[in-house]
Amino acid sequence: MHDVVVVGAGLAGLTCAVTLEERGLDVLVVEAADEVGGRVRTEVVDGHLCDVGFQLLNPAYPAVRQLLDVEALALQRFGAGVEVRRDGVTALLADPRREPAALARTLASGLVTPGEVARLARWAAPSLGPVSRLESGPDCSLAESLDRAGVDGPLRREVLEPFLAGVLAEDGGRTSAAFVRLLLRSFLLGTPGVPGDGMRAVPAQLASRLRSPVRLGTPATLGAGPSVRTDDGEVPARAVVVATDVAAAADLSVLAAAPTQGLRTWWFSTTDPAPRSRWLRVDGARGPVVNTAVVSDAAPSYAPPGRRLIQATTLASAPDDEQLVRREVARLWSTSTARWDLLVRHDVARALPFVPPPLVVRRPVALGEGRFVAGDHRDTSSIQGAMVSGRRAARAVVAHLGVAPDGTR
Repeated sequence: MHDVVVVGAGLAGLTCAVTLEERGLDVLVVEAADEVGGRVRTEVVDGHLCDVGFQLLNPAYPAVRQLLDVEALALQRFGAGVEVRRDGVTALLADPRREPAALARTLASGLVTPGEVARLARWAAPSLGPVSRLESGPDCSLAESLDRAGVDGPLRREVLEPFLAGVLAEDGGRTSAAFVRLLLRSFLLGTPGVPGDGMRAVPAQLASRLRSPVRLGTPATLGAGPSVRTDDGEVPARAVVVATDVAAAADLSVLAAAPTQGLRTWWFSTTDPAPRSRWLRVDGARGPVVNTAVVSDAAPSYAPPGRRLIQATTLASAPDDEQLVRREVARLWSTSTARWDLLVRHDVARALPFVPPPLVVRRPVALGEGRFVAGDHRDTSSIQGAMVSGRRAARAVVAHLGVAPDGTR
């Protein structure tokens, strides 16, 4: 009998398992897929690293700093800002603290007006205040919050909302404003990037710390009490942690179904010399492509020599139309996409749990009878939330099993 069986080898499940093993417990992790990572995976196509859904790792996330060896990931960072395609020209808004050389372009963007900058700064100010105040204070939708703050100019409509559409996987402004401020806090404190070996390096690093390898290709259902059933039979344990996305947890009858948001990412390769940019680019005209990036300019390891890798992301609700995406990307980069090779398209229907107001930061992880649950749906809809939830679930298991700080029982 194992002390704990963890169902799911995403970031939440792996963090939970690592934390439990550090307390001296015998842990088995089972995963239905043939690799670890859950929604954080990388597909290698003709030598290109194509993350399953365009993803970035923010080193400012507290859980990332505490639980990962960030230096070993060899992060390759994008520019600290965003390019905006508007009226046939490209404007740049960059953080002058981290990108002082881009200050002149930012001031010349036509998007920086004193009035709207002041109003947006007042709206964003709580992001750098106490986290506890953000988590427990009054909340409303993002759209309502910006309306109340009087932020209603091009900086909102052509920059902030298009950028957040790709981050939140929704463009209606329905997400919790408090949650958006929490995300903004991390963007202000850290510059996101991607590991040298793709986002797969994050779960791989966690998995490498486990004493027992993850049992891959092993779908599981819950058995009687704290046990799971696999094709190989019943696996008894003293506790079980279901560390899946919210839809899979609902399928296992441990949680009620909850809404999620989807994204679709198109990965193109070319030998064309253009476009070139180390910045994320958004569409001020609010077309179907919510963001695009020349990933290999910011992260050279993502493409083989002589090739360039470009991603384009749409909401899952956008038309599933390659030619439309090519036309939009051609407009956004002012270049032809006719000779670009489509490497792969990733449809991530359940990319993120929807976070409505009022923000609920900590949802229960203990289900009773030795069963527990973990996932970003228990905390915040992010890598930070997934890892925090895994650690919270582990601590709850430890308390349930009566394990002392030194690992004794």
